This record gives sequence, C-alpha cells and structure tokens, in this order.
Amino acid sequence: MCACKVNTNPNLPVAIEVILPDSARVEVTDTFRPSGQVLNGVGASLPDSLFWTSFDTTLRVVDSATGVSFGASVGIGRLQARTGNLYSNPQNVSVIPRLDSMTYADSTRQTLDFTPTDSTTDSLSDPLKIKTFATGGSASSRRVIFLPTTYPDSAAPVTLLPRDTVATFGDGTASVQVRLHPGALPDSVVITARMVKLHGDALPGSPVTFVVEIKP
Repeated sequence: MCACKVNTNPNLPVAIEVILPDSARVEVTDTFRPSGQVLNGVGASLPDSLFWTSFDTTLRVVDSATGVSFGASVGIGRLQARTGNLYSNPQNVSVIPRLDSMTYADSTRQTLDFTPTDSTTDSLSDPLKIKTFATGGSASSRRVIFLPTTYPDSAAPVTLLPRDTVATFGDGTASVQVRLHPGALPDSVVITARMVKLHGDALPGSPVTFVVEIKP
C-alpha cells in the first residue's frame, strides 16, 4: 500500500496499491511492467484507471496507461501511479546491468589436477571460476548454482566451498572449491555451474562444466 487519504464515503478511492515485479528490478534495455489497483475505504478494489509517470531518466515510462517502462540506464528510477487527485508514493525500481552470457574465467575448458594429502579432509581444489558478460556494467550479486557429481558415484561425497549456491562478485565473477572427505576417493569430480536470466530464461553459455581429476 503506497498512498491513502481520508474520505468519509467508504465507496470512494482512498488508496493505491502498487505491485512491482522481479523484486523491483529490471535489466537495462529491458521492459518493466508494474501493476496496481485503486482501493476504497473498506479495502475493496475499484475499477478506476491508473496512470503512471517516472521521475528519472534511468527508467522511462513507455505507456502511461499500463505502466510499461524501459530500463534506459543503470541506476534507480522512481515510478508513481495516480488516479484523479490520488497519487502513490514514488516507488524505487533498480535498473541493473543486463546479464548476457557466462563462460569460464580462464579457458573454454579447465581440468584441475591435485594430489590429496594423507588426511583428505582439508584437500581443496583450485578455485573453479566463472565470469559473466553484461551490458551496462558488471553483473554483480547474481546467483550461480554449482552442482558436483563424483565418478564413480560410490566414492565419498565432496563439499563445495563456500557453498553450492553463490552470488557473483562486483566484477561479475564467481568461484567455488572442491573439498574431499575421508573415504573412497573418486576418480574425478565434474562440477556444473548454472545461471539464468532475471526472468528465468536460459542464459547463453550456461552450464559451464569443470573437471577435477583426483590423483592420489
């Protein structure tokens, strides 16, 4: 709920409820469509139309009747909805860099070899690192899911550090390390790194596959 006024007639509009999709985020060059409704004094929805405006050039309203807006540049854009003389509070929308693709940080395919010590608990692989390409800046704070598979599958499980799901750093990269545990050593561990676009669409370059060969 982002706007209200006092009215003695409960059937008249007193509030505007605004809903912002994708956690109020839109990628630069993409479109963003908010939604909203006008409420009366008892909280019921009214058929009154909303009109939308933007206070900032980072987010440009393309259609004032629907609120469809265009992410023009990276930054914070403020949207406002109104009906008659009733206005919503300005709503912040983050225009973020557009995630275009992902790949290996160092090469198109990477095989990392290492030899465990007598105590394999602290045996770590080298960092398995991906990088992203984005329009408008670095794709920071984007989720990357790493999934390990051991061969053979009867070997002891492995752990990914710091965890199997991480966020990209400020430079758009992300990495994990493989930790071995006591038990039967695998011959190799295959790790896939997956990302999707903001709306869940497939991201070019995903998944990225790493191979860690175990040489005891």
